[in-house]
Amino acid sequence: MPQDSFQYFIEITKRLRKECPWDREQTHESIRNSIIEEAYECVEAIDEHNMDDFKKELGDLLLQVVFHSNMAEEAGTFTLDDVIKGITKKLIDRHPHVFGDTKVKGSEHVKQNWEKLKMKEGRTSIVDGVPKEMPGLLRAHRLQDKASKVGFDWPKKEDVWKKVEEEIGELQEAIRDNKPEEIEGEFGDLLFGLVNYSRFLKIDPEHALKLSNQKFITRFQYIEKRLKEMGKDIHSSNLEEMDGLWEEAKKKL
Repeated sequence: MPQDSFQYFIEITKRLRKECPWDREQTHESIRNSIIEEAYECVEAIDEHNMDDFKKELGDLLLQVVFHSNMAEEAGTFTLDDVIKGITKKLIDRHPHVFGDTKVKGSEHVKQNWEKLKMKEGRTSIVDGVPKEMPGLLRAHRLQDKASKVGFDWPKKEDVWKKVEEEIGELQEAIRDNKPEEIEGEFGDLLFGLVNYSRFLKIDPEHALKLSNQKFITRFQYIEKRLKEMGKDIHSSNLEEMDGLWEEAKKKL
């Protein structure tokens, strides 16, 4: 039975906490990055369409939830049951169109209601609740998306692109004036503008950059492989030679 296996899993984690020296020494702070790491591994398994790995990584992520809850229970702050009751209540409260009498016209309407319900729960700003630890591109996308839900958005993508071009001009001006602090700020504004444009193209900017990163890795490794086949070391190669191999890689990969 699923319930029995979950209870057994919890008992295993609590025993490890008591009997394993390493597990016993851990704190919320010492394993905080593990939550992020396990979440990224789940995303990687999804991107690779590897359901076997995805199943395993979800288990690792579940371990983080249970382990942190166990530590909180030891400290008397909350329990795993509190966590489950909390998310259950949130799901019911934020889906009045399922568990209540609210009528919705579609998924966009649901998202708008979701933000309104968050505000009723005590948030003071529409853009509250976007974690500072999120990657910059992903956070920018989320902030823009939340603001758009209340109508603070560009009417059409052409206007967004004009803003991008404006930011490019301001960055170039800051570079010409040799003002380091302004250069950094304008560069950030340009990235923010590009993220905004990605929303109108219905592109996930984080995923797009991930694809470009992988493309770079694949082509650069091609350069390394070709140089090795030619009996050369990349450290003794020159830019002209590597550029030639890069163009070769672009045609093949």
